[in-house]
Amino acid sequence: MVNDPLGDLLTRIRNGQMARLSVVSSPSSKHRVSVLEVLKREGYIRDFAVSDNEKGQPQVSVELKYSEGQPVIRKIARVSKPGRRVYKKINEVQSVYNGLGISILSTPRGVLSDKEARNENVGGELLCQVF
Repeated sequence: MVNDPLGDLLTRIRNGQMARLSVVSSPSSKHRVSVLEVLKREGYIRDFAVSDNEKGQPQVSVELKYSEGQPVIRKIARVSKPGRRVYKKINEVQSVYNGLGISILSTPRGVLSDKEARNENVGGELLCQVF
């Protein structure tokens, strides 16, 4: 039983890139897929696909992205955790590494990057930061 499914996904991505894997897999959920959609739109992963495993449970396979042999994601960190949720208004969300990275927020309009949330002028739960 996983207490923090999103944290588990981020850890699998982090470990896969440290091991230079091309694909990592994780159990699938709507929340995980929406976070992966943001990572794909922002260019941090190559692609992802949802399929069923041998037991019929949904799995998501994430194709990791590398640039000149180095992982595109240098740092991925969970901010809001199950024991300590972090909610921010949009004017309180700071840029990650002077705009080189992104923050991912869960807003009333869906899971968005900090840039998209600024365009929509909506805040929410600060899920993670990626650089």
